[in-house]
Amino acid sequence: MHLGLLTSSAVPHDFSAAIPSPSISSFQLGPLTIHFYALCILVGIIIAIVLTNRRLTKRGVEDWQVLDIATLAVPMAIVFARIYHVITHYTDYFGPGRNPWNPFEPGSVWAIWEGGIAIFGSLIGGTLGAWIMCRRLGLKLTTLLDALAPGLILAQACGRFGNWFNQELFGLPTTLPWGLEIDPRNPAIPPGTPADTLFHPTFLYEVVWNSLGALVLLYLGRHVFFQWGRLFAVYLMWYGAGRIVWESIRLDPSFVILGLRTNVWGAIGAVALGALIMIVQWKRHPEPEESPFLPGQEPEPAKD
Repeated sequence: MHLGLLTSSAVPHDFSAAIPSPSISSFQLGPLTIHFYALCILVGIIIAIVLTNRRLTKRGVEDWQVLDIATLAVPMAIVFARIYHVITHYTDYFGPGRNPWNPFEPGSVWAIWEGGIAIFGSLIGGTLGAWIMCRRLGLKLTTLLDALAPGLILAQACGRFGNWFNQELFGLPTTLPWGLEIDPRNPAIPPGTPADTLFHPTFLYEVVWNSLGALVLLYLGRHVFFQWGRLFAVYLMWYGAGRIVWESIRLDPSFVILGLRTNVWGAIGAVALGALIMIVQWKRHPEPEESPFLPGQEPEPAKD
């Protein structure tokens, strides 16, 4: 599915008005290769942890207890994100002449620094890890998810700059003044495309959409109605709605099911799940979420 309103034919363009792409995606620090993609993800994780900690402590949770949750939730999110990406793009990794299990070969399933982090996979893995840790710490998962929502969508905005550095996941050709320059040797560009063609900067679209979403979530989070997981439900619907559009105009290859890319279906699923959580939690918990702790696991008052 493509949105014709956002697309145009590939024609030469004046690059003086375009958005340039970085010429490098990594740098050397002694014997180490530092990838900007990884740095963008790391900055996003830090932002999400700091903002979530601030929101949790306001609810009475111990300061920086979010770090305990992150020790399991973050690794599981990354692992599941990679697994989801590889499954939905398996032709990029498996086939004649490929050696997907060699971590030192380009195109390896382990080469996460080359890109390939699927947010829908990370949501599954991260939520599972968070649920396990919340049970151990006596916290309500709904409290954590509501506290996490604004930081999570900001982290995703940071992560999208990694796609810019890697010159990946860009959109269809465009003649709009904010078109994105891409190296004409990029394998994602269709054969026969003129060398001076510009493309939709889908990374930038998502950065703007996610940043606006963070502001909306921070505002709604001030109201008691958006407790019991309902703020996280808004996040799912906001983020999913944007991804439906961005995925529909991206050029990177993807499996198509019933005419839609797999990530479009994932985004539709996120919107549907968010709506379901909103309805179910409103029916189950019309009252305010007074405590962030599981029943019977509230911390004992500090002794004088």
